[in-house]
Amino acid sequence: MDELLEQFVANLHGGLLAVMIIASLGVLAKAADWLVDEAVVLSERSGIPKVVVGATIVSLGTTSPEAAVSVVAALEGSPGLALGNAVGSVICDTGLILGIACLIAPLHLDRRVVNRQGWIQLGAAAALILGCFPWGAPETVFENGGRLPQWVGFAFLAALVVYIWQSIRWARGEMISLAEHEKDLGSSTVVVVSKLLGALFLVVGSATVLIPAVEEAARRMQVPDSIIAATMVAFGTSLPELVTAVTAARRGHGELAVGNVIGADILNVLFVSGAAAAVTAGGLQAGPRFFMLLFPVMIFVLLVFRIGIIFSGNAMRKPFGFALLAAYTVYLVLGYWGRNIQGP
Repeated sequence: MDELLEQFVANLHGGLLAVMIIASLGVLAKAADWLVDEAVVLSERSGIPKVVVGATIVSLGTTSPEAAVSVVAALEGSPGLALGNAVGSVICDTGLILGIACLIAPLHLDRRVVNRQGWIQLGAAAALILGCFPWGAPETVFENGGRLPQWVGFAFLAALVVYIWQSIRWARGEMISLAEHEKDLGSSTVVVVSKLLGALFLVVGSATVLIPAVEEAARRMQVPDSIIAATMVAFGTSLPELVTAVTAARRGHGELAVGNVIGADILNVLFVSGAAAAVTAGGLQAGPRFFMLLFPVMIFVLLVFRIGIIFSGNAMRKPFGFALLAAYTVYLVLGYWGRNIQGP
């Protein structure tokens, strides 16, 4: 499917390519508005906190591009790319996307829910590292790296089911009386969920079309492939999270943005890397670069997030946004310096 889309885009006339980019951006922006509206309505109708809606339904939709890319990469014999996509998305979502959202508007917090989901977020990241670590020969970790076995992939998928089930239980426990909300809302919950899923489909679909179109436009403007790979390709699968977080922050629903990022991080480990490992008999290769750079930076960014939550009070504000962006900048700098490290 991706190859057909790339071939189609490559054969487009310059004017049609520009129209395609503008149309995709328009649909993406409108779909993000629609997504946020319906997520807020669902929260109000059910009494489920916005952060929980963002961490479950919305994040399941916005992480689907990462899951698709990673599973296809694993099946095509690029397990390092599959794992790198999952880890890179965690770093990008937490450092870059949440940082940008904090600069747009204060992100209000339900501290109890955020703390609970945040510890699961950090625990999932730690489980990924432990799953990849070469326990049989720990002294070779910086020389040969490690591997996420297939059985751990299945374990992650089982943990994903437990996480979703437990999230539903928590949500039911936090629901305000439905009667208080339903008397003021005309459409049924089924209709609201249907609209939400439709908006998610449009967000992911328009982002999927936009990225190859922008890549092709960059090539025609003679932008080097290395620059394209380091920006649009790496950034592309996180675009749904970015547009959702920015739209939610701009419209005063910061809890939804925070929940989407936390949920996306959890799903990038349990869903994205879990599914990619489960479909690969040999598991996912984690080269030395993961243990020397990617895993330490992932934990560093998540710790900055956890520390920031402690000192943020009832909202994450601009100083915290700058701290997250600084952490992401550290990742970019270290990535540039360590680009010659052996392994994927």
